[in-house]
Amino acid sequence: MSKDSTARRDQLVDSITQEMKRIKDKLVEIRGQIEQMQREVDRAQQKNDDINDELQVVQYNIETVPRQDIRAKYDAAMDARMRLTTMRSQLEKSNSDREQLERQQALLAQLMNQVQGVEALGSGIEASPSPGATKGPVNIVRIVQAQEEEKLRLARLMHDGPAQSLTNFILQTEICQRLFDRDPARAAEELGNLKTAASVTFQKVRDFIFDLRPMMLDDLGVVPTVRRFIDSFRERTDMEVKLDFVGEERRLESHREVMLFRGIQELLGHARDYAQATEVFIRLDMSTEIIKVEVEDNGRGFDAEATFSGDYAHVDPRTQGLITLKEKFELVRGTVSVTSGEGEGTHVSMSLPASDESV
Repeated sequence: MSKDSTARRDQLVDSITQEMKRIKDKLVEIRGQIEQMQREVDRAQQKNDDINDELQVVQYNIETVPRQDIRAKYDAAMDARMRLTTMRSQLEKSNSDREQLERQQALLAQLMNQVQGVEALGSGIEASPSPGATKGPVNIVRIVQAQEEEKLRLARLMHDGPAQSLTNFILQTEICQRLFDRDPARAAEELGNLKTAASVTFQKVRDFIFDLRPMMLDDLGVVPTVRRFIDSFRERTDMEVKLDFVGEERRLESHREVMLFRGIQELLGHARDYAQATEVFIRLDMSTEIIKVEVEDNGRGFDAEATFSGDYAHVDPRTQGLITLKEKFELVRGTVSVTSGEGEGTHVSMSLPASDESV
């Protein structure tokens, strides 16, 4: 590649990088605005519901309620409805803007991927791949994008799960306060319901923390953590997951233990969310200096040959995680091979050196 071509390519890479950073910053801003607007919409919806309840009371007692009170209630209901409609329209507009920015981000990521491919072809130099690794550059952009998507997924889960539950706790608490003087028995019942809901939410928060970073991974190592995760996974999904461990339990470098745990976590999530599997078999072999993991499910499968052909411009979201997993392992000289077919289930083999000396 000539110096002029190299300079133009570097300038293009810088431009794309700057634009991606601008879009990323804008997305962070607009997502924060959407979360705030969603909270305001939820409050407006609750206020609208409360006013509607009050209107029903007025309707039941229409003959005894003063005319000015009836007018005031209906005016308040109209104002609340108009406010809720306006806020929902603003929220829809913000969500539309977010989706447009995300599409621009995806297009820039594809363009960066193509530029990286041109760079690798033009240089005439390839890094020595690990056994079974794919040729060409590792798509760092896609790995970073996958990490951001995972953070967004967790943010949505927190919003729809614990955050929403906390909102309900506040409402239930207000109900209990109103009932204490009028109906103590009903208040006690509501408190019991609140306690049950709090226990369920607390368990969900613990599950989120474990998924983000299980502390026992640092304290006890990958094998006990995988066992604990599989037990929790069974309880949450009712899937039959079997673990076969070979060798002696031992500690590895922290980043290698994280890689192994995240690999198993990703594959179980794929089996649950996309493969619709009912059974998963895992074999973890630590008997040699090359740690090996086999994960096999009885799900619907996919065309693995087409997925890993090397053309990642239009990746099926169902297999995005598997491609990213493969690239992450190859960054640390590990390997990931996938065998799957439509209706045939999926078999994934992962290998990772126990240390740098094992390579």
